[in-house]
Amino acid sequence: MDNGASSYRRFLDGDDEGLAEIVRNYSDGLILYLNGIVNNISVAEELMEECFFKIITKKPRFTARYSFKTWLYTIGRNLAIDHLRRRAKLADTSFEDLVNSVQDEFELEKLYVAEEHKIHVHRALKKLNVEYRQILWLLYFEGLSNAEASVIMKKSSRQMKNLVYRAKSALKSELDKEGFVYEEL
Repeated sequence: MDNGASSYRRFLDGDDEGLAEIVRNYSDGLILYLNGIVNNISVAEELMEECFFKIITKKPRFTARYSFKTWLYTIGRNLAIDHLRRRAKLADTSFEDLVNSVQDEFELEKLYVAEEHKIHVHRALKKLNVEYRQILWLLYFEGLSNAEASVIMKKSSRQMKNLVYRAKSALKSELDKEGFVYEEL
């Protein structure tokens, strides 16, 4: 479970310091993300406040399907989309243009989540022993085959299979400790 999730859970249990931690840790990044959608820093700040207000008043349920940050940014994104829809009704901008803009932002959000996953994986890799880190790097980041990696690491085919299995297991264990939600490993 990431820090935001534990802080939110503490807030739901009545500890206001949990909410203060969430605001401290996520407000700046959320403002920048929302500014990328609405292209107005003042509006982005208002939307950030609205996002936290929604969390305080409605206390939506958080499931650990994604990281807390992803969940929070999704709430902010939905508020930004609602804002754009309201603005489209008042302005002459077509809703179709705004939808295309939101779809572009959705693609950016997917890229952001992928980047966040990479950061978690790299952090977990640093905690592994050198041999595990080396084999995973060669196979998954450099795209080498097991045969090519076995030549580099001077291991037999059987040793490589065992090493890859143990390295994946160790990485999975490290990621599980961080509460990382992964789709493929």
